Amino acid sequence: MKSRKRYDSQFKARVALEAIQGHRTLAEIGSAYGVHPNQVGQWKKQALKNLPSVFSGQQERQQQDAEALQSELYRQIGQLKVELEWLKKNSGLVG
Repeated sequence: MKSRKRYDSQFKARVALEAIQGHRTLAEIGSAYGVHPNQVGQWKKQALKNLPSVFSGQQERQQQDAEALQSELYRQIGQLKVELEWLKKNSGLVG
């Protein structure tokens, strides 16, 4: 069984940037980098779609929202653990 190749973000960005520039065809770029032309096209579309968010700060806001959600969930988990221990203690289940 063949495992999938994994490419780092810098490689993808380099290939997508070359595809955006349009000096060579997707097939030529794909053969130069050893990537299927369809994959080059997908990376190009993804780069063009996400380009405006680079300048809008949207990614930073999303990351802050995710961190806030994570900290709230950790707080709730801690509270539930304390409540569970209190219930166990008061119900006589834990000796």
